[in-house]
Amino acid sequence: MSSSMRRVIFLVDMNAFFISCEMANKPELKGQPAAVAGNPKNRSGIILAANYDARAFGVKTTMLIHEALKLCPGLILVPPTHNLYARKSREVMEILSRYTPVLQQNSIDEAWLDLTGCDLLFGEPLAIAGRIMDDIRNELDLWCSIGISDNKFLAKMASERKKPLGITELWKKDIKRILWPLNVREMYGVGKQTEKRLNEIGIMTIGDLACCDANILTNAFGKYGNELKKLANGIDTSPVTANPKGESKSIGRSTTLSKDIVDIELARSVLLRLAEEVGEEARRSDFKGKTVSIVIRYSDFRTITRQKSIPLSFLTRDIYRTGCELLDENWDSNKPVRLLGIGIANIDEDMPDQLSIFDVNEDLDDEIKREEKLERAMDQIRSRFGSDMLKRAKLVDGQKEE
Repeated sequence: MSSSMRRVIFLVDMNAFFISCEMANKPELKGQPAAVAGNPKNRSGIILAANYDARAFGVKTTMLIHEALKLCPGLILVPPTHNLYARKSREVMEILSRYTPVLQQNSIDEAWLDLTGCDLLFGEPLAIAGRIMDDIRNELDLWCSIGISDNKFLAKMASERKKPLGITELWKKDIKRILWPLNVREMYGVGKQTEKRLNEIGIMTIGDLACCDANILTNAFGKYGNELKKLANGIDTSPVTANPKGESKSIGRSTTLSKDIVDIELARSVLLRLAEEVGEEARRSDFKGKTVSIVIRYSDFRTITRQKSIPLSFLTRDIYRTGCELLDENWDSNKPVRLLGIGIANIDEDMPDQLSIFDVNEDLDDEIKREEKLERAMDQIRSRFGSDMLKRAKLVDGQKEE
């Protein structure tokens, strides 16, 4: 097989994304230990992202603020600016889409790219990765790490090898030498609970997992056990599934939480932030959805998706309300949650392509018209000032934004 036919997958992972966005926006933070910290009232003062200067003092994500300040008394704390991160994320994805249309966003700060055959246009994988890194750094003043392989799993594992500003190749020939000696916890997709259960059956390293008898794994984990064994052997056939602009009939956002949660109030505040992003994109694209869905992934990686129909809408209020209803119906405080997502789908084809900021459908009742005008005005102000200039004090039943 010629080099141009070899499957080439990248995982581009932004380094310390939230705080890096803040540093790009506020250059005075550069060279000083700084961290984005959640609202102490709702998040118990948790560090959401620390820059590399702060990490040198031992400051880590999910650490309580008072613990971080003990380690680093000069730490500069910045409140989260979610609208800024969403905008910077879109700008990163726009740069990546110059290199391939086959791009799958995995989270706000990382994406897989299928670059198979692109060496004819852009050069060898290492050269392409260098260009992508330079583009993101020069245009957005942000850092990234890039993993290169022939499948999504190995590209993700490679991206974790060197941070910040790392470019790492990890091909199947490298698995036994590089991957197998690693602790099983370092494997993408293995959380604390799965690690504990693997350790209980004598599996400590990724190599142990790769060589373990398939029946033992199936008995312990069901079908998931077989999948873990395949991944440990570097086998991943899942495609990079692109979601081209203009063809999407759904808009969604999800986030892996900095730590597992069992508190529904905390879950609601996370959903609100995600619903704001979904609503803003929906209004910007003039997408109206008829179905709201949520995704809940538990600490054992079991995932449920639930959905509910709504009258045609792109209002954050409607997306969030419905998401909370679904959350209430499906929340189990005995099951720690590691990921939450929300989206709208079933887009109405008959919506006009372009609407000015205050254009509204005359058939809508006055209250909905007012809400559409309000939310579009909020979008415009946020877009212009690039920050959480406007926040919702109250959305539904006294629920407050974090």
